[in-house]
Amino acid sequence: MKKLLFFLSRLEQAKISYSLEHIRDETIMVLATVPGERWEIEFFEDGNVEVEIFKSSGEIKDESALERLFKEFTD
Repeated sequence: MKKLLFFLSRLEQAKISYSLEHIRDETIMVLATVPGERWEIEFFEDGNVEVEIFKSSGEIKDESALERLFKEFTD
């Protein structure tokens, strides 16, 4: 818990936008957003930390790209 609280303080001091999620029982996820990147940082109850970074290609699409979302990801 100390790691998580220290990390949140650092994000706030750096003025980095973030939100918290609780997806898995044993973790708290911090979603940090910076220009062109989204970071998923998971803090486990055992003290372990995992980080996954998603980078944008910088390519901007128009509204027609939304059809791909539904075509590829609808159950």
